[in-house]
Amino acid sequence: MSQVKFPLPEDRIPTAWYNIQSDLPEAAAPARHPATHEPLGPDDLAPLFPMALIMQEVSREPWIEIPDEVRDAYRQWRPTPLYRARQLEKALDTPARIYYKYEGVSPTGSHKPNTAVPQVYYNKAEGITRLTTETGAGQWGSSLAMAGALMGVDVQVYMVKVSYDLKPYRRGMMEAFGASVIPSPSEHTEAGRAILAEHPDSPGSLGIAISEAVEAAVQDPGAHYALGSVLNHVMLHQSVIGLEALEQMDLAGDYPDVIVGATGGGSNFAGLTVPFIGRALRGEQDVRVVAVEPAACPSLTKGTFAYDYGDTAHLTPLLKMHTLGSTFVPPSIHAGGLRYHGMSPLVSHLHATGVIEATNYNQIETFTAGIQFAEAEGIIPAPEANHAVVGAIREALRAKEEGAPRTILFNLCGHGHFDMQSYLDFMAGKLHAYEYPQSEIAMALAGLPGVTG
Repeated sequence: MSQVKFPLPEDRIPTAWYNIQSDLPEAAAPARHPATHEPLGPDDLAPLFPMALIMQEVSREPWIEIPDEVRDAYRQWRPTPLYRARQLEKALDTPARIYYKYEGVSPTGSHKPNTAVPQVYYNKAEGITRLTTETGAGQWGSSLAMAGALMGVDVQVYMVKVSYDLKPYRRGMMEAFGASVIPSPSEHTEAGRAILAEHPDSPGSLGIAISEAVEAAVQDPGAHYALGSVLNHVMLHQSVIGLEALEQMDLAGDYPDVIVGATGGGSNFAGLTVPFIGRALRGEQDVRVVAVEPAACPSLTKGTFAYDYGDTAHLTPLLKMHTLGSTFVPPSIHAGGLRYHGMSPLVSHLHATGVIEATNYNQIETFTAGIQFAEAEGIIPAPEANHAVVGAIREALRAKEEGAPRTILFNLCGHGHFDMQSYLDFMAGKLHAYEYPQSEIAMALAGLPGVTG
């Protein structure tokens, strides 16, 4: 099996993305057609995605070359730094060594441009002039808007309504890049109108926003749809995070015993962890990997591993994933980027086969950890990133209790500069330790399509 070549080129940016599908002992289940339930072929996805991304979606090649134009764009922020959190270690009085890869240095402040740029590149190469997408917290929407501005492709974003209202600055960022931003559910699509007819005050969800974005794309022959998480090609693009971290840990003379990642749809988690998991699968170097998700949206820890629709209106392919049900509408927690009913099929497969662990924390626990990290390290994390922070802190405290030093690595996937209202609400005692009721999960799961395989 091909190995990562060290050192990386002079600019330290990987020349190829790593595809973990090449190292899986058992292939993940294929996507299926929403109507026929048969495995999808490339032509089935052509109305939504360019052929280059479709082939990446199903590829089992270990390495996919990064186009020069994409690497040129990456140079604006890659490689991102790897820091050792020495002040946090001191505050916790732990024997653990804590490292974090910081994706907040990107132009839009998160890991999302790592896939936004190649997605726009491949769509433009196929003659597409407009992309539609959805966004929760706005990290993905602002990243796709930025990439569209860089490459001359129009972007239309359906933003989950609660985030549209709570996060006006990310909406402003998207509009500054020239994107149009629509609160979802909206009157612009049949899917949105149907939701509003039944629930006029719906806060929206990523599942609903995906339905609207997909519907808008298929009705325009010059448009495609872009997704910022969940799908295999997105996990592939994000692997630049972990590939850089592998070399940086080597330069530090250290290697993680445990890697912790915030997990919503799976892209930031997979981006950091899959190159390390690949090493473990090949028998080269073992590592323990922990996915951390919100207690309010616990797809890995409380969902079912089954085929389900990726959206509320059932327009998308069926994916075998850990799911809370496509009708799931999560509460209006501040970690808007993690409010999705399903988990990446690849991440779900890794969990179902015992390669990774999963846990969840409520938003009081995550914001408490975020404040503790900010006081120690001087960086205010995004609410989503706080899930990785609390996971890393718990691992460090466990090392302290056990009196056993260990190396911990996590991905600080974005900064919280545009999320300060959520911190103000937390400090004012306005947030609640919400956990999604099992009865509500059961109701949402009752609508699973019942496809086996």
